[in-house]
Amino acid sequence: MNARDADPAPDADPATGTPSGPAAKPRRRGLRVLWWILGSIGALIVLAVVGILIWSQVGVMGAEADPLAEVKANPDIEITDTDAGIVLSPAGESADVGLVYIPGAKVDPWAYAYKVSGLVAEDGVTVVITKPWLNLAFFDVRPLSTFTGLAPDVDTWLVGGHSLGGVRACQLATDADGLALFGSYCSNDLSESGLPVISVSGSEDGLSTPEKIADARHLLPEDAEMHEIEGASHSSFGDYGLQAGDNTPTISDEDMRDQLTELVGAFALAQG
Repeated sequence: MNARDADPAPDADPATGTPSGPAAKPRRRGLRVLWWILGSIGALIVLAVVGILIWSQVGVMGAEADPLAEVKANPDIEITDTDAGIVLSPAGESADVGLVYIPGAKVDPWAYAYKVSGLVAEDGVTVVITKPWLNLAFFDVRPLSTFTGLAPDVDTWLVGGHSLGGVRACQLATDADGLALFGSYCSNDLSESGLPVISVSGSEDGLSTPEKIADARHLLPEDAEMHEIEGASHSSFGDYGLQAGDNTPTISDEDMRDQLTELVGAFALAQG
């Protein structure tokens, strides 16, 4: 009798020769456990993604109506609303310098229009306020060119942002001609970059506190311009109401806009 005529193993399927009796049970149990583990991991990933999507849309701080209406009514400002960002351009003239402005976490991009309006109307700077994915700059991996491309006639580009938007701006800064931080600081080291940098903070900021700004100072070039606006809080850099964890500002919105225009406008024009 040759090998192919031999009887199959006691626990093997006569047709296939594969285990089918008690010996197959541990293997089937192992496969069931593996599929259960994979299914559980998949379900957790789906739940996490859904949770992030819901969280990113809940509690978004909207733009206050009156400051925004003032910007929209300003004849010296042309507004172009796109999927990627809001372009504020000086009316009737070509800008040489532009600023890509990245909003803070879960803040409506329109909430920054009033505070940067002086840069546009008075200094002739084009400002592109980005619309971050999921309202969080941390998740927005688009390159700087996505936003500078919205104003192709501008030659010199600064990148900047408020709060978490400023952290993201630091990551994009080496692709720009300068960096402007608004109530923010870097998490990456730009100390040897040679970039022109301006940092504008608030004395009453309860989130990007003066202490945090000072602690991160070594990550900026030695000649970075550091300015602290007396009476400004974290939410003073936009117009979206008071923010949890922040202090109460003692500066008016108009004075805040004027000081931002004076400080950042001079810096921006110096780069052009």
